[in-house]
This record gives sequence, C-alpha cells and structure tokens, in this order.
Amino acid sequence: MIGWVVLCLALAGIASLGGCAAIQRSEAQRTEDLLAAAGFRQFPANNSVRINALKTMKPRTITTVSNGAKTYWVYPDPTNCNCLYAGTESNYQEYKRLVVQKQIADENLAAAEAAQDAAMEYDMWGPWW
Repeated sequence: MIGWVVLCLALAGIASLGGCAAIQRSEAQRTEDLLAAAGFRQFPANNSVRINALKTMKPRTITTVSNGAKTYWVYPDPTNCNCLYAGTESNYQEYKRLVVQKQIADENLAAAEAAQDAAMEYDMWGPWW
C-alpha cells in the first residue's frame, strides 16, 4: 500500500515538473517572438566557440554586453533554440514597447472574456445536474 502511495506521489511530481518545463518553454518562446519582432538578430550556437560562450551566459535573461564603444542587449537561450538574440539600444526600446503592448492586449482579452461570461447568465438554463 505504501509503495503505491510513493509511486503515485512520484508520478505526480514528475508530471508537475513536466508542466513547469512546458511553461518555461512557452514563456521563452513568447520572449523570443517579441525580440525578433523588435529587430533582434538570432545567432545559432552552431560551433564549439559559440556553444561554450552560450554556456557561460545566464540563460533566458536580457543583459547588456559592451563591445568597444557599442553596447548590445543579448538574450541567450541554450535550451529552446540553442541560440543568442542580440540587439541594439533601439531594438531593446522597441522590445520594451512591444512587451507593454502585449500586456495591454492580454488584459483587454481577459476583460472581454470575463464580460462575455458575465453576460451569458448561466443561471437561466437551470441547474446543470
């Protein structure tokens, strides 16, 4: 009996970890879509030098890198695309604008769905059991 409980708990834990990984991949994909829309360029880690450089960077975090007189914003993703997104100041400002625009659109969609649910008046259909 205890063995079954342990097995069920282990399977539930594994399933929840898989769900977390799926959420992280989805969030990374949304970020990468916005970066691409903002004009960031994607550089694949397709040789040993790039692969090793990608491993040294904090994954899925936008940071700045200075290259002489220029500053670039980079977003390394060693998991989903095995690549690095790089952009300029203007690309980064456009990315921030797109993030705010997406948040507003998501909030408007949620409000519209809530209003639609409220207008449906499910009670008029009587009990559902």
